Amino acid sequence: MHLSKENLSSIHASGVTKPAEALFALPEKVLQFGTGVLLRGLPDYFIDKANRKGLFNGRIVVVKSTDSGDAGAFDRQDGLYTLCVRGIQDGRKVEENIICSAISRVLSARDQWQEVLRLAHNPDMQIIVSNTTEVGIQLVEDDIRRIPPVSFPGKLLAFLYERYQAFDGSPESGMVIVPTELIVDNGKKLAGIVKELAQIAQLSADFLVWLEQHCSFCSSLVDRIVPGRPDAASLQQLTHDLGYTDDLLAISEVYRLWAIQGDQKVRDILSFAAADEGVVIQPDIEIYRELKLRLLNGTHTLSCGVAFLSGFTTVKQAMDDSAFSTFVADLMLKEIAPAIPYDVPLSEARDFGLSVLDRFRNPQLQHQWISITMQYSSKLKSRVIPVLLRHYQQHATPPAHVALGFAAYLLFMRGGAYPVKDDKGAHFAQLWQQSTPAELVNKALGDESLWGADLTKLPGFETAVHENLENLINKGAVTTLAQATTKTITL
Repeated sequence: MHLSKENLSSIHASGVTKPAEALFALPEKVLQFGTGVLLRGLPDYFIDKANRKGLFNGRIVVVKSTDSGDAGAFDRQDGLYTLCVRGIQDGRKVEENIICSAISRVLSARDQWQEVLRLAHNPDMQIIVSNTTEVGIQLVEDDIRRIPPVSFPGKLLAFLYERYQAFDGSPESGMVIVPTELIVDNGKKLAGIVKELAQIAQLSADFLVWLEQHCSFCSSLVDRIVPGRPDAASLQQLTHDLGYTDDLLAISEVYRLWAIQGDQKVRDILSFAAADEGVVIQPDIEIYRELKLRLLNGTHTLSCGVAFLSGFTTVKQAMDDSAFSTFVADLMLKEIAPAIPYDVPLSEARDFGLSVLDRFRNPQLQHQWISITMQYSSKLKSRVIPVLLRHYQQHATPPAHVALGFAAYLLFMRGGAYPVKDDKGAHFAQLWQQSTPAELVNKALGDESLWGADLTKLPGFETAVHENLENLINKGAVTTLAQATTKTITL
């Protein structure tokens, strides 16, 4: 039996949340650019949950902007898909299977653009959500009168201009636009591109006023790991347990966050936020970006070299090792959390950090360490260096675990029987050929073009990194890690 609206009544497996018939009659309120699993596992999940609670009462029309992927699965399944939530929350195992019904239909931008534009005439349509990858939010030469325009900003502008004309520029016809692409200030950047395209297209001054005064471009931050379709063995077991097949089935972790920068007007329109504490609407969402960037991403970056050189393949595998899990917890909670370069209450940082540790231990997520090492150098610069500099504003001694993480990075960059996918890979390969470990540490840490600062000037840091590097080379990563975690960190 295959998942579809017709077959819902025949699904009797326990532990499956099914949509009520009334949800299929809800009006279309959201236009979504993108069909990916992140959108289905986060924004669409929140809207579906709100609909089931009677808090939003609106469905989503999805625009498929690329030629990749099979939109036919949505048609065959009447927009339904199963989200299997798996993970650990507060030390407790969580398993949920939800048949989501928030998506009403999927339209192809290439083949059904006029139908997309007709949606601009729908007075219920108030919200636009997107995830077109980071490349999608870029200014490219475009013509909004093309069918369809080439770029996502071009498509968005064409829709908004159609909306403006359909309702004679009324204030009530303004839209709330929430991009979820993983770039800083995504809403602000998208707004700037759309306005520039409007000027290039020589659209009326009145339209530009309407765009500025009545459309809200909200920067947002999304945080949920949604691997998507599970491996063949897991899918077979899930299909057996659920009692039906689903071509759109996706796995997600328990943790979820959608932080949206907005005012009371935005909060009123995005009424689905009331259904789940994972949706946060505030005038300033920088604190959420900092917590994620430093405690999750920064910890990943500082520990990936240590983990990989210790022989661990996945994050979960490493977290099952007591020495490594102690290293990660101390690194995150005792070194990174107190040095976040933003005014974050330490208690809030530690609470967030504990939730991240739960996520790292999730047995359903097979996150590869080698994948985390991609663009290792730039990640260290953006995620870790600000924390390191803030640490030295507070302390005169080096952070021990950060120093080990840096040493592991330098050793990893030597290369070997594994890929080094980093723009600085060739540079470090040459450094290793020409330098002793002590010379390499000095040259690498002193490279202001790499870090934006001379790290050799930080008291004791060069010495600590060098000692760790020598230990990694001579004793191996496992022994070095074990020794590091026997030392008490009291910061």
